[in-house]
Amino acid sequence: MTERPPEYEVAVVGGGPAGLTTALYTTRLGHDTVLIDRGGGRAAMMKDTHNVIGITEDVSGNDLLGRARDQVEGYGADSRQAFVEGVTAVNGDDARFRLEAGDESYLADRVVLATGFSDARPDPPLPRTGRGLHYCLHCDAYMFVDESVFVMGRGESAAHVAMIMLNFTDRVDLLLDGDDPTWGDETDELLRAHPIDIVESEVTGAFQDENDPEWLGGFEFADGTVREYRGGFPMYGSNYNNELAADLDAEINDDGTVAVDDHGRTSVDGLYAVGDLTPGHNQIPVAMGQGAKAGIAIHKSLRTFPKSLDELEDGTVDETDVPAISPGLRDAARAHGDD
Repeated sequence: MTERPPEYEVAVVGGGPAGLTTALYTTRLGHDTVLIDRGGGRAAMMKDTHNVIGITEDVSGNDLLGRARDQVEGYGADSRQAFVEGVTAVNGDDARFRLEAGDESYLADRVVLATGFSDARPDPPLPRTGRGLHYCLHCDAYMFVDESVFVMGRGESAAHVAMIMLNFTDRVDLLLDGDDPTWGDETDELLRAHPIDIVESEVTGAFQDENDPEWLGGFEFADGTVREYRGGFPMYGSNYNNELAADLDAEINDDGTVAVDDHGRTSVDGLYAVGDLTPGHNQIPVAMGQGAKAGIAIHKSLRTFPKSLDELEDGTVDETDVPAISPGLRDAARAHGDD
């Protein structure tokens, strides 16, 4: 007889800030939860953490995620490092979904997708992320007050980000890297009315800062010029990891994000999505807030009590049925309280 896969009330796919926060909430609210994460991700690439209250900037993305994972496990959640290749709806079973991750399978009544996206990058050469290469304007613009900054790209978003950076510095270059611009005529007129240098020549090389070799120093160009930059923002769009949602026929927006309501619910009953996979600002605090809201919504959909009058067989709740929390999470809560 085939052994039944382990069953959870909640399975969270993706171990970034959104997924970890969702798992934290569902676990502490008494639901057996498994967090399945392949590793890596945008947050893991951060050299320093910005705009997260209570977290100092010397904390790297890996440190932040590692601490959060330990915290979630400490409350009793299970954590697995694996890549989820498929999620399918289960018919005629107590669980709604079956997840396949390598040689392992999992059953879950609720699934949360926190698989994010990958930033589309231009061809090399480019510096390492976090030491001159940045993707979050709202997180990192502060770092470039009175510094020389580049924005690389040819579309509307690149043009507007370049103009936005004038709020922080008067030295902004827009690098086309040998491409023709695709922004519209109105944007072109507006862009050229701002003090921004549009550099058409292709980038042929990068060099490091002489005083701080971990940081970008600038770029070399095909026309023989050299320009110094503290850092900048490549604007080439995003590749959303929405395959699992699409396979379940969840609604996908035109930009590739997964459509959700204000609590992370997708168009598929029992399926949630949080973080960078969904529309909105790609920020760690925003992702955490989405994870918290989804966790609370999941709890309300799963919690045993209070029961309705229609659910009471003898008019009262049997005292042997409380508390509803599983033995494993009950033991974890007791141990956590003893620390």
